[in-house]
Amino acid sequence: ELENQLTTKSRTLDELKQSLASNGGAEQTPEALSHRIAELCEMVDSIVSQVAQLKTSMQSILEQWRVYDEIYAEVSLMTTRYLYCINQCKPS
Repeated sequence: ELENQLTTKSRTLDELKQSLASNGGAEQTPEALSHRIAELCEMVDSIVSQVAQLKTSMQSILEQWRVYDEIYAEVSLMTTRYLYCINQCKPS
């Protein structure tokens, strides 16, 4: 979800930049330019915040996968030992 929001915000930011570039030849009031720059700054701040949230989420997910891998390795080893013991205890 954060990735989708980030992509959307990036597209919007790109569109605004293109709009600003294409309207650069047209006369705009300093107030309008100032307002547009403020909007762009807000969008950049929002994107930076979302990227930080995404990084935090990814770190949490990676930590959970690391724990999963450790536990899976332990369970796999115990299962192998159990199967070995079962095979050794079978009457011939």
